Amino acid sequence: MRTFILGRPWTARQWTISALVVALLLVALSWSARSINLSIAELVRGTPYMVDLVSRMMPPNWAFLSRLVQPVFETVQLAIWGTLLAIVLALPLCFLGARNLSPSPIVFHVTRQLFNAARGINEIIFALIFVAAVGLGPFAGVLALSIHGAGMLGKFFAEAIEEADPRPVEGLRATGASPLQVIVFAVLPQALPGWIAATLYRLEVNLRAATILGMVGAGGIGFELYSSLKLFQYEDTAVCVIVILAMVMTADYVSSRLRARILAP
Repeated sequence: MRTFILGRPWTARQWTISALVVALLLVALSWSARSINLSIAELVRGTPYMVDLVSRMMPPNWAFLSRLVQPVFETVQLAIWGTLLAIVLALPLCFLGARNLSPSPIVFHVTRQLFNAARGINEIIFALIFVAAVGLGPFAGVLALSIHGAGMLGKFFAEAIEEADPRPVEGLRATGASPLQVIVFAVLPQALPGWIAATLYRLEVNLRAATILGMVGAGGIGFELYSSLKLFQYEDTAVCVIVILAMVMTADYVSSRLRARILAP
């Protein structure tokens, strides 16, 4: 027989405080909406202009598709190399950023803040910095994706290590195993599936980001998209958008299937 335990009814004071909190939230949201000019009326008035822009893209200029073959491959290469370099940067640091393996609290917090700094800055900002350093081209995009991705993967890798069952770790330490042996034989077998899933997800994210980095001179199909917009070649823009959607949908499907197979019991 099940027993249902009901909480105590709220007092008048609790209802009053809750009502005040909700009212303050509504006031804050209303003020925020006005400060950012949030207006449904403006959207309705601007709808004809959006419709006009989309109509200028039709029909797509499919002849432009032949010019996108090389940029598409460049975008995929950007995503792959950005992910690989992010792994190289994240792997040595993720052990220092895991609470259960870090040698000291200071090292743990410093490493975590490095991860926060790397992933807190958008890839486009990194791309602008690296374009100034190494010039226009895909190399700047790879560097931007790798630094931002290292922050994301480092955090995911460290959290996967922290979630590992501590009993194998303690057992190996009790037998006198070295820290490297503990990592190889007790931590990695448990963390590796999560690492692979996080890497595949990051690869998918990098592919999306790589399609945009071209707008700031970092190569890929984003450069063609931006150029067609600047030249008012909207039919070419439509082809770029369709190709980007196809790339993202394909990457999402492949990544989801691979993650499902890896994480399947």
